Amino acid sequence: MSDQKKNFRLEEFKHREGIDPDKTWTMLEHAIHEIYNQNISGLSYEVLYRNAYNMVLHKFGDKLYSGLVETMTARLKEIARSLEATQGGSFLEEMNKKWNDHNKALKMIREIMMYMDRIYIPHAGKTPVDQLGLNLWRENVIYSNQISTRLLNALLELVYGERTGEVINRGLFRNITKMLMDLGPSVYGQEFETQFLLVSAEFYQAESQKLIECCACGDFLKIAESRMKQEIDRVSYYLDPMTEKKITNVVEKVMIENNLLILIHMDSGLVSMLCNDKYEDLGRMYKLFRRVANGLFKIYEVMTSHIKESGKQLVMDRDRLKDPVEFGVSEDDIEITLDKVMMLFRYLQEKDEFESYYKRHLAKRLLYGKTVSDDVERSFIVKLRTECGYQFTSKLEGMFTDMKTSRDTMQGFYTSHPKLRDGPTLTVQVLTAEVWPTQSIVTCNLPAEMSELCEKFQSYYLGMHMGRKLSWQTDMGTADLKATFGKGQKHQLNVSTYQMCVLMLFNNADRLSYKEIEQATKIPSSNLKSCLQSLALVKKRNVLRKEPMSKDVGEDDAFFVNDKFRSKLYKVKIGTVVAQKESEPEKLETRKRVEEDRKPLIEATIVRIMKSRKLLDHNNLVAEVTKQLQSRFLPNPTAVKKHIESLIEREFLERDARDRKMYRYLY
Repeated sequence: MSDQKKNFRLEEFKHREGIDPDKTWTMLEHAIHEIYNQNISGLSYEVLYRNAYNMVLHKFGDKLYSGLVETMTARLKEIARSLEATQGGSFLEEMNKKWNDHNKALKMIREIMMYMDRIYIPHAGKTPVDQLGLNLWRENVIYSNQISTRLLNALLELVYGERTGEVINRGLFRNITKMLMDLGPSVYGQEFETQFLLVSAEFYQAESQKLIECCACGDFLKIAESRMKQEIDRVSYYLDPMTEKKITNVVEKVMIENNLLILIHMDSGLVSMLCNDKYEDLGRMYKLFRRVANGLFKIYEVMTSHIKESGKQLVMDRDRLKDPVEFGVSEDDIEITLDKVMMLFRYLQEKDEFESYYKRHLAKRLLYGKTVSDDVERSFIVKLRTECGYQFTSKLEGMFTDMKTSRDTMQGFYTSHPKLRDGPTLTVQVLTAEVWPTQSIVTCNLPAEMSELCEKFQSYYLGMHMGRKLSWQTDMGTADLKATFGKGQKHQLNVSTYQMCVLMLFNNADRLSYKEIEQATKIPSSNLKSCLQSLALVKKRNVLRKEPMSKDVGEDDAFFVNDKFRSKLYKVKIGTVVAQKESEPEKLETRKRVEEDRKPLIEATIVRIMKSRKLLDHNNLVAEVTKQLQSRFLPNPTAVKKHIESLIEREFLERDARDRKMYRYLY
């Protein structure tokens, strides 16, 4: 015969029956034992329920409850002894079986004691049957010293086995940890989780040490990432979800945080990854390092140092310094390179400071003919305009306009003065003062031939453009001179305007002192010394000689033409000795100019915002100004406040009479 589950409904009886409490409890006690013995075929749930009901009804609830506690306790102690005696690896299987049996028994007992659970227990302040069963299992089975230690060790051994590649019974593990969680969060934590985290830290500490000694950084990170995923997977299968953050923190701290500097500075570490385009490893390092304190900051420090050092090596490369155009790339790679530059540019906060330096270097390239291609320069400016807007690039584009206008102007000048083509020629670049980098006006005495040409050009230009003024920037020009040395050897020398002024003095003199040269040319002292140093002290370019011979130019030196000058090249470029990098005063001056340029931008932004909003509080105004200007630079809140005060003084704004932090637009 097949067993069929019978559905029945238990109801309260309508009349009281006299009972013998001892006899009734004896029958119920026997039934509880039979339930634990899984021998329930001879039991009548209706009779058992009625007897338990009658005991509560006749005020014997205390006897019923205490009897239940004593009976269940006795049975659970027997189960504990049975588990303690279990041999070999079947301990967890037996624990799981006994736990399931206990839950089945508890369910049946709860149905029998339903009336006691509903009426007696709430009034007497006792523990409900369900919770009572859990408490008694915890106290008599799990907290048994032998079982507690053995259970923990068995679970930790399974975890270790799985970490070292063994296949374990995850379902069994899940049942055991669920049992511990059902018994209460503190039970799971005390009996398993705390020790699990400690053992895990020890495991990963030992593994990290071993990997550091034998693995490359990229391989270490792969294993660390894999371990992280394994632990997350382990939690999802058979641990409490709350354990995930705790165990991942252990892996992060032990494998990553504790080895942070070692990993970064390994021979195969961050710099090697950057140099060898190990993008996958770099991405993995970023994802793992961002999980620990100071991880990304350490990456930032090392990357910053590497980039600075790499840049320094590039700009200090002697071979490349001879011809800076060598830093250009092939035309095929130009667009790719410019896109990479723009990617870096987007990370700059002080974009207006970049603009200041870029404009200065672009000016030199345009004026000295050092651009690889105007099309390339324009392409980059278009990218800057797309990124930052027309206002950012208007002056840069104006520089190109000036160069084209200057070429047209020179063509017109020589068309109107055809006879000038037979003698010395002049090329003038007329620069709009507001467009080009600010330069102090420096002049010198030009040779008579050139001075005459300059005067004719000035007359022509001012005749074409009424109301304009020309200021000559003699420190920014170049010249090509034809020179004859010694035994008639001829060369064409490409020199600066200052160098031309000095060299042409020797057409009428064999020997000149420093003082005589200074008096004749009126070149500023610092520029003159640099000029003479490049003419007399640079090996293979020393078209002059000086006495006494020394490494520096002094005011008591005398100079004469080097008749023994030789070069395999007909055209010889004589460079100017200049500082290889910007000096601190120059940096401060650049920064000062940038700050000055920011002032009108900040004030214009404040006025524009207030004109549209009419009334706005201080914090929101500063936030809006910052938002609108962040494409160029991040304004200092203190600076914004200072300009607000200035606008209030000039009566563009006023403070609200009732709220001093509120500003009102006045125009």
